[in-house]
Amino acid sequence: MSVIVVEFVTLDGVVEDPDGTGGTATGGWAFRHGPEAVAGDKFRLGDRLDTGVLLLGRTTWELFAKLWPGRSGEFPDRLNAAAKLVASRTLSDVSAWRNSVLLRGDLVDTVAREERDVIVIGSVGIAQTLARRGLVDEYRLLVFPSVAGAGRRLFDGAAPADLDLVSSTVVGPAVLSTYRMR
Repeated sequence: MSVIVVEFVTLDGVVEDPDGTGGTATGGWAFRHGPEAVAGDKFRLGDRLDTGVLLLGRTTWELFAKLWPGRSGEFPDRLNAAAKLVASRTLSDVSAWRNSVLLRGDLVDTVAREERDVIVIGSVGIAQTLARRGLVDEYRLLVFPSVAGAGRRLFDGAAPADLDLVSSTVVGPAVLSTYRMR
């Protein structure tokens, strides 16, 4: 089992509001590069969508639950069929997006006990919590040629760490870099 964090990120490390739906002053930076920049399996998750479980926070889940159920095609079909754990203190119903289940109990304990690969999409707070507990095995970062100047960063408050660069590939206007923890 691996915990994989996937994030859209700017050159200056901002992960907040890549699509602009958060209403931040600098939001929408990923989508300014065109729809093909963010469409499809940009993070190369492949079969892990079939065998793993997505872990989403409330905000990311609510956004995705509005967007993905109405889409079809190879990637949307896989994403819609994937198992999903939703970490939320406020949601009581996650039936809007199939195969979604509310995470019961402690986030860290649940992830530590999970036997499938856990894929954290967006959901920066969850990613940071799991990283602080040493549970993140891999980061897949799609870095866009934008500088936001301000906003939430994935590694804000993180302990120093060294990672191994596993791969780096140009994906449209961005670069997908995969890092594994040492």
